[in-house]
Amino acid sequence: MNAPTYHGERTAHLDTAGTGRMPDEVRAVLADCTALDDRFGAAALEERLGAVLHTGIHERLGALLGVPAGDTVLAAGAAEAFEAFLSGLALGPDDRIWTTPHEGVAHLAALRALQGRTRCRLEVVPLRADGDLDLDWMRAHLDEDVALVSVVHVSSACGTVNPVEEIGRLLAAHRARYAVDASQSVGRLPVDAARVGCHLLTADGWRFLRGPEGVGFAYVAPGAGDGAPRPPAPAAVAALYTALAHHTAATSLPYEDLLPRLRAVVERTPGMELLASGREQAGILAFRHAEIPAAAIRRGLARRGVVLSKTVAHENPLHPAGQDGVPALRASVHHDNTAEDIDRFGQALAEVLREQRNAAAPAEGVLAAAGATACAAPSPHRTPSPHRARPARRRGHLTLHRAN
Repeated sequence: MNAPTYHGERTAHLDTAGTGRMPDEVRAVLADCTALDDRFGAAALEERLGAVLHTGIHERLGALLGVPAGDTVLAAGAAEAFEAFLSGLALGPDDRIWTTPHEGVAHLAALRALQGRTRCRLEVVPLRADGDLDLDWMRAHLDEDVALVSVVHVSSACGTVNPVEEIGRLLAAHRARYAVDASQSVGRLPVDAARVGCHLLTADGWRFLRGPEGVGFAYVAPGAGDGAPRPPAPAAVAALYTALAHHTAATSLPYEDLLPRLRAVVERTPGMELLASGREQAGILAFRHAEIPAAAIRRGLARRGVVLSKTVAHENPLHPAGQDGVPALRASVHHDNTAEDIDRFGQALAEVLREQRNAAAPAEGVLAAAGATACAAPSPHRTPSPHRARPARRRGHLTLHRAN
């Protein structure tokens, strides 16, 4: 495909975890179907796409997830599919739900709504010292009161890979429904919902699968739930259908995992801190600078044709990386990235940090001079306050019961 360019150069897109860059053929299908819908209406578009909407897309999703095509459903996104699944659960005050510190805010909001509706107990599975989920804690506390376990396959906060298959084996002999959010793993890692042993697996189509926004999907095990999510637009489904074919073709090509190369750039950059959690990561790296705000770095990189995202605490409010409320940067790599993209990122990052330091130096000198003048000649009209300045209030975030 022809990637976007910056001053004649290829843009280094390091934000597939946020929004994947659609291949040209996927974008063309989306534009063509949208134009047809606009001109002749939805009925004409659905008639044209008949086989794709009713059978073709489900066959490709089933092949992607290792499940029967008839067990897949379409949705506007993973969060919508998750909400529909929760709507069909009959829980009560004696039931317990487990989530993890990796859960995203949309899924947390849905769980909190379920808690409010059913008065069930919502608990957070703790992390071990190395950042992995504490499976020993799960084994020790698992009983028939646990009605639902929600786990993220790959954390959007920092790329941690959670052992979803091992958790599935742990839960297999118990009543708990098992839901897995694979939005950051489908298209990046092999995902086999049958091997995971989950009752629900959800994903967005616009991240590592590089489809259009507004379309997601789910695997729902037979008998696990009857909630029906709102279907996505037919044009988005057709574009996802094409993206799935593009993904299948791309995975047959040689691919170098660029995450170690990306990590090396961050680790050798003075003042940069990696926000690593867990022993295994895939596709995503989070980091921040000790002195320079993440927003300033992101903007500086964008001006140099390097695209990544800034993360804030409320996106993953339970994750340790966001507990202090300081924004971070998140870069993600996929098979459409090259080693040149990582080199470009390293060069641009060095330039941005140098630019920020140079801009800060004169300002610090002016402030120091102003402070010296103020100390030498205090104003006769003002007296020092006997009270210390009140600290700024931190913005509140969603808080759940954290299990001990």
